[in-house]
Amino acid sequence: YTINQTSITEVKLLGFQSCKEISFVLFALLLTVYILTIFGNFLIITLVYHSKNLHTPMYFFLTQLSISDIIITTDIAPNFLHILLHEGATMSLTGCIVQQYIFDVMECMECLLLTVMSYDRYLAICNPLHYMSIMNELFCIKLIIIAWFLSFCSMLTATVTVSFLDFCGPNIIDHFFCDFSPVLSLSCSETFWVQFEIIVNSVPFLFLPFFIIIISYGYIIFTILKIPSSTGKQKAFSTCSSHLTVVCIFYITLIVIYDLPTSGQSLTISKLASLLYTMGTPLMNPIIYSLRNRDIKIAFAELRNSFVRV
Repeated sequence: YTINQTSITEVKLLGFQSCKEISFVLFALLLTVYILTIFGNFLIITLVYHSKNLHTPMYFFLTQLSISDIIITTDIAPNFLHILLHEGATMSLTGCIVQQYIFDVMECMECLLLTVMSYDRYLAICNPLHYMSIMNELFCIKLIIIAWFLSFCSMLTATVTVSFLDFCGPNIIDHFFCDFSPVLSLSCSETFWVQFEIIVNSVPFLFLPFFIIIISYGYIIFTILKIPSSTGKQKAFSTCSSHLTVVCIFYITLIVIYDLPTSGQSLTISKLASLLYTMGTPLMNPIIYSLRNRDIKIAFAELRNSFVRV
């Protein structure tokens, strides 16, 4: 790659330089994870489409989460695998900014989806008599359309602003994908307003959804505790435990990625958290939602039997 003294058109992603000795093993492992992630999330989408018993708001939202997981993994994984094979890889600056935009869009989408799913669980447990009248098909579709629209608009202004910044080098990013912070560090322009805009955007797309989720689960737990029978409590909690697990993993990894200082050992921890978020979480989501889910298991058995009959 070449560095122009006045501007750069390419960046070099270093990946995990400390893992050169096991890069091939890491490549094989992450390729397997990527294949299983795509397969697992496509399987969830197929099961929900195929089984009429899964034509409910909760599973409709789950398919959207699977679509988001497929996109965010595909945005990151192929280039990261290329980095592992070649001990670093170059990418056009435009491609880097596009990758960063897709990643942030899917990040916002998952925040909004987890919020919608927590609201769905809140209605199902705390207001079951009005659940179906509120969460009707049209309302669910509107929620998803709004979520996708807001996600694509959320970081559009900041991304366009970044694309007009001057990048004078160096052109090395000590990471395995392009995110706002490492991309902005390459710019020789004033980046204060871009960073300010990112912080402002994080309020409605990160902190507000988290606040709504906390309130929803506060009401859910309070309602579950009032259920007299232990069987009823267990059944009610089992309907939202999977979602709560995914929420915890999602926000813990985000906190590690964005709140730790980006230097020394903390940078390595941040990379590992980013790896868990971009490749681990999309693999775990279909497993978490299906492992103890009776409806998913029945739908899988029906799908398998339909193929056997053919």
